[in-house]
Amino acid sequence: MKVRKGILVEERGSTIRWLLAQLWDERVLLAAVLFTASLMWMGGVPAGWVVFASVLLVLAGFARAERLEGRTTAVPASAARLDADAADSLSAIAALIDALDMPVLVVTADETVRLQNRAATVLFGPIPRNADLAGRIRAPGILDMAREVIATGQAKEIEHSERLPSETVYIVRAAPMQALGPRLGGGRYFLISFRDVSQARRIDRMRSDFVANASHELRTPLASLRGFIETLQGPAKGDEKAQERFLGIMHEQATRMSRLVDDLLSLSRLELKSNIAPDQTVDLGPLLGHVRDSLQPFAAELGVEIALDLPDRAVEVTGDRDELIEVFENLIENACKYGQEGKRVDVRFLVADAEHPEVAVTDYGPGIPPEHVPRITERFYRVNVEASRSKKGTGLGLAIAKHILTRHRARLVVKSEVGKGTTFTVKF
Repeated sequence: MKVRKGILVEERGSTIRWLLAQLWDERVLLAAVLFTASLMWMGGVPAGWVVFASVLLVLAGFARAERLEGRTTAVPASAARLDADAADSLSAIAALIDALDMPVLVVTADETVRLQNRAATVLFGPIPRNADLAGRIRAPGILDMAREVIATGQAKEIEHSERLPSETVYIVRAAPMQALGPRLGGGRYFLISFRDVSQARRIDRMRSDFVANASHELRTPLASLRGFIETLQGPAKGDEKAQERFLGIMHEQATRMSRLVDDLLSLSRLELKSNIAPDQTVDLGPLLGHVRDSLQPFAAELGVEIALDLPDRAVEVTGDRDELIEVFENLIENACKYGQEGKRVDVRFLVADAEHPEVAVTDYGPGIPPEHVPRITERFYRVNVEASRSKKGTGLGLAIAKHILTRHRARLVVKSEVGKGTTFTVKF
């Protein structure tokens, strides 16, 4: 029963303090108490009223203290909650940009770096939080663009290229992050991204070079055909011997154009599926035997012997049979044509390991000067233009072989010594 009365008194006291806190001002109560005390001193008010007013003043003071205490404790709690929310938002944004494959920086309006993703760490190295942007990026074009975006609030992008350590081209874009400021406690934030377009630029340049080279290669036989046709229609119209000779040359030029078109189409098909690895299993021994047999008449016509040294057991690789046949046909045919002076072409396994086999094709001809070796797999590149054309080469055979081997996750290694011959090694 006493407990219930205590609770009742406590509840009544709390209610009175709350009402006084809401409706009374302790300064008014203080004036009332002083006025009542003066009246009592003059004998006009009973002493009980002064006591009652004093109690009210004390209770009002307690209520005000509770109000002030609640106000002072609520402000830090609210600030702590905002800091926690900002930290959570920052962590979420960091996790999001880490999933991007392009370098990304988040900077503030005063050009300090607030966040960077992993790709940016690889590109620029670790950047301390709140580091100055100009201290990490020294390109004036990027800095000027970032400052313009910060000043205007409008997204912008530029193309930036670097020469060292290798030629790299980026599309750098800066844009304001409108919804990020409120989440991080105010302020303005901007995102700077770096999109690598180096490969696309190289492909564009390669495509333009390819079209120029292809048109040049086709122009020569077309001009030859046109000239012979005009001759047959004019001065040699009744000359049977000239007609027979000219028709033979025209057939040769048309065959050359046909080979060139076939090689161009083959190269285009390989480029379309260059990223798709083959999934078949091929035994290299029988495949090389098939290539040797198919090229035997061609080699005999040139007076060249193809010697094939095969291992006793099967050597299997993952690959496309037809494409690998094309690779070794190109290598062995080139060895027969350009190494004809050596009268011999050796095809052998350097490493018969089932996981990492190596096949070498060696000729004993004049060899290749060292300045030409790094470029012989380029399209239409020839060490000797006249010799290549006389031997009916299109200039695309080694480029096709390199593309096929790249698709097969293999490499083509060339070693040559002038006067002693050349070795092409396929490393799977």
